[in-house]
Amino acid sequence: MEIRTVLIANRGEIARRIIRTCKAKGIRTIAVYSEADATMPFVREADTAVLIGPPPVAQSYLNMETILQAAKEHGADAIHPGYGLLSENGRFARRCAEEGMIFIGPRPEVMEDMGAKIRARSKMIEAGVPVVPGYNGNILDAEEACRVAAEIGYPVMLKASAGGGGIGMQICRDDEEVRKAFQSAKGRAKAYFGNDDMFIEKYIDNPHHIEVQIAGDEHGRIVHLFERECSIQRRHQKVIEESPSPFLDETTRGLICDAAVRAAQAVEYTGVGTVEFIMDGNKEFFFLEMNTRLQVEHPVTEAVTGLDLVELQLTIAEGKALPFTQEDITQQGHAMELRIYAEDPVTFMPSPGTISRYEQPEGEGIRIDDAVESGSVITPFYDPMIGKLIVSGNTRAEVIARAEDALAQYAIEGIKTNISMLSEVLGDEEFAAGIYTTQFVQQMKRMTNK
Repeated sequence: MEIRTVLIANRGEIARRIIRTCKAKGIRTIAVYSEADATMPFVREADTAVLIGPPPVAQSYLNMETILQAAKEHGADAIHPGYGLLSENGRFARRCAEEGMIFIGPRPEVMEDMGAKIRARSKMIEAGVPVVPGYNGNILDAEEACRVAAEIGYPVMLKASAGGGGIGMQICRDDEEVRKAFQSAKGRAKAYFGNDDMFIEKYIDNPHHIEVQIAGDEHGRIVHLFERECSIQRRHQKVIEESPSPFLDETTRGLICDAAVRAAQAVEYTGVGTVEFIMDGNKEFFFLEMNTRLQVEHPVTEAVTGLDLVELQLTIAEGKALPFTQEDITQQGHAMELRIYAEDPVTFMPSPGTISRYEQPEGEGIRIDDAVESGSVITPFYDPMIGKLIVSGNTRAEVIARAEDALAQYAIEGIKTNISMLSEVLGDEEFAAGIYTTQFVQQMKRMTNK
């Protein structure tokens, strides 16, 4: 089926990103927006914009029936969920199908299987994909958690089966910490995801976070689009991603990319998605999760492969075959994405307010995917990401130099941002050497505060 009109069930920079590709393909776009977003750029840039409710996401961007009604009234053939919000909601995907619209993503049962971490682990074990040692079942109470943790061996990670974004995760190094953390982690999981199932994995100290971009069509072809290194994180959330990973050698790269394809094949994946792994200092890697949607950091892969991943999503959603084979895809040069947040660079707490001045950097190898302009308001209702700085070049050293220059060009006034923290990371010798892990920002902050 040819897609002529897409409703974007999202907001901010990802809505603008989807609009850009749709315009290039001659596809009409419908934006939905809350009262808080009425003056945001994505609302103006869409061909049609529909108000769907007040600022809280439960009354607007998570209101399935209101979004579907807007799609029907304005003639949408398909709905693109972006990332976050409803992007991995199997019930929403089913409702789209019931209303005769294409959900631009994988089948609902795949989203549900991969969204439930316990089920996902089981499927990966069956497929021969390495998983972190752990207990593959729902932990009912703190005492059972202590017994399981003792069998696995400390340290362990308590994790919410339905979790994501670091929510419902807690590192524990002894029974006392498990007892203290269990109920709070379970409560957070219930509050955020409506599901308080918990499981336990061995905690890999000082790991690398490596993810592999995959794509699959309805004709059975699944390919990888190489890896991204995502180890620069705060609060278990990524802030800098790059490709190629400076930590991988070609042999390990081949092994982890092949494992990602096996993972996707195990669930007959269709669409664009990501298989995430953690890797220890010996380059032994383990399945972490599968994200059944577009990732925030997808421009990194676009920069090194020359592909438009949103266009690829649309192609797959129309039932067409992937326009390339694995051998056609190459990794050229280097790319890095830096997430610009409205947040305190020391505490990482959000900094809502009005952006009184907003000027972007320019230059060779610079791409900006952003959500705002001068006068835009960063509200407390949504994620405080202002936008993404994507930098590409021939070498990693060239990319770092360009990124440092680009950060220095930003002029953002009226709110606090994390730009100084990002500059600090880029200027660090360990980062320049490519030997950082997921503990890098935490360790850097400890050294800064001494």
